Amino acid sequence: FLPSLPENKILVAQHPLLIVANQTATLVCHYKYNGTGKEFRASLHKGTDSSVEVCFISWNTTKISSNSNEGFNCQGDHDKGKVIFNLWNMNANQTDIYFCKIEVMYPPPYVYNEKSNGTVIHVKETPIQIQEAQSAVPLWILATVTGILAFYSMLITAVFINYWQKSKKNMYHQSDYMNMTPRHPPYQKNKGYPSYAPTRDYTAYRS
Repeated sequence: FLPSLPENKILVAQHPLLIVANQTATLVCHYKYNGTGKEFRASLHKGTDSSVEVCFISWNTTKISSNSNEGFNCQGDHDKGKVIFNLWNMNANQTDIYFCKIEVMYPPPYVYNEKSNGTVIHVKETPIQIQEAQSAVPLWILATVTGILAFYSMLITAVFINYWQKSKKNMYHQSDYMNMTPRHPPYQKNKGYPSYAPTRDYTAYRS
């Protein structure tokens, strides 16, 4: 896969094309090194001029560290004879050619690989079906909230009707105890006698 090379040289090989359909890509950089280096740094660069560094990973005999630049989600990993860059949440605007760069940081002399042919990462547009599935979540939440409001509205209505019926029943009970004694119409006590007639004295007929 990689030809033999003289001491303190690095060769890098990449797959020429990588199609991304689920926003996740795994780019493998195979390398061959014939030297005595102990500390290494591998980085992934974007663009024909490699002007944008996407992420990098550094390692020595005991420790590995990785870092991703702003605007990218990238994690590097190192294995024997290869460096693996995992990218996720990619979008169509990130479709470009990507290059791997591997450097020997220590001990001297400083060595890095010549520019490889690179890998074209083609990120497809997000399918419409996924966007519709994401937009369905707010509709589900809206339906749930509407159902809860309708339930509380019916509950309040039922409580109001029950209170109204009890109030009406109490009003009927109070009317059963009303005073039913008939009242005399005005002037009924002196019916047949004018109000101006003198009172008869019956003491004159005694004896």
